[in-house]
This record gives sequence, structure tokens and C-alpha cells, in this order.
Amino acid sequence: MDSRQLAKYIDHTILKPDATAAQVLKLCDEAKQYGFASVCVNPSRIALVAKALEGTDVTPCCVVGFPLGAIPSESKAAETAVAVKNGAREIDMVIDIGRAKDGDWGYVEADIAAVKAACGPAKLKVIIETCLLTDDEKVQACLAAKRANADFVKTSTGFSKAGANVADVALMRKTVGPDMGVKASGGIHNRAEAEAMIAAGASRIGASSGIAIVTG
Repeated sequence: MDSRQLAKYIDHTILKPDATAAQVLKLCDEAKQYGFASVCVNPSRIALVAKALEGTDVTPCCVVGFPLGAIPSESKAAETAVAVKNGAREIDMVIDIGRAKDGDWGYVEADIAAVKAACGPAKLKVIIETCLLTDDEKVQACLAAKRANADFVKTSTGFSKAGANVADVALMRKTVGPDMGVKASGGIHNRAEAEAMIAAGASRIGASSGIAIVTG
């Protein structure tokens, strides 16, 4: 895979709480230069990103319920609606991980469905935080996302105790089938790691090291 093809897999990401406007705009310039799939930011920066990416094929992407997922569904839906109004065309939400650990899959599915309804035309990626779940819980979380008509399942926030690994990506791909997106995110720093995730079934890579990944 050449660098340009690889770039199309990457959500160029800056989610640290102290990210400045200048840093966010630099990320947008890099995404345009390298041809990344999206720029992914916190909600307070999505309007800035949408304006900076106007007229390009780089997608403005925003996280919701981030990084813990432990807020009511109504709050996540409201946050989503504001993000979409401010120009987000993709939403990366965090599931309620505690409810998943409870085995309350009806709640998890309804939580995802509430955000999906608020997305309108925007695509929805569902972060299941694999490092906190058993394999059975990962499967159940993926199935809940699929039932709620999400567009992607995603491994990690990058803010918990571990990020993506090849085994989890393969399990998620096997669970959701060929037609749903799988995003590997968290701890992917170089081309070899990115290509391993893609080989395991990832259709998107979330990384703050996008330039290092595509330039080797």
C-alpha cells in the first residue's frame, strides 16, 4: 500500500485537553497536505475544524461523551446535535462502559441509538474501550452497535490503560461482518503497526502520529 492510500485510512487526531487553536489548525493543514480521512477533535474545536476543512475532502470528526462515556444518553445526544450543527460529519462516541460491565446491553444499545438519531447525516463510530472489556463483552458491545445502526465500532479512546491491538481488531471485524467499519485507535505510532491493524480488519486508523505513519 502506498503512502497516499494509507493516508485515507487515518483520522488525524488531537484530543489532549490543552490543545490550542494553533495546534488544531496545524493538524487541519497537515490533513489537507497528506490526504488524511478526517481531523478528529474535542467538541469545542469542531467549528474551527469544519471551517478550516471547508471545500476539501477531509472530514470534520468530533468525539462525544469523551473519554469516559459515563454521562446520560440525553447528554450525549445533545452534545452530538451541537457538534453536527457546528460542522461535524463524523461522531466518535464512547459507550457507557459501566453499563456494559453490568451486562445491561439493552441500555448500551439504546444509548448508541440515541446518539445515532442525533447524528442526522453524520456517520457514527462507537468506542467500546476494549482494554476494559472481556472478549465476550467486546462481542456484545459490537453487536449492540450493529443493532443500533452505527457505522463503525472503534477500539479505544487512547485515554485508558491500553489502546488497540491486532487480536481485538480481528475479533471486532469477525463480529460485525464485512459491511461495517472497524476503527483501530490508541497507541498506533508507525506504518508497520497501522498496516497490521488494516490486515486484521481495520478500515480506519485513529492516530496523533499520522505523519510518522505515512512517511515511515
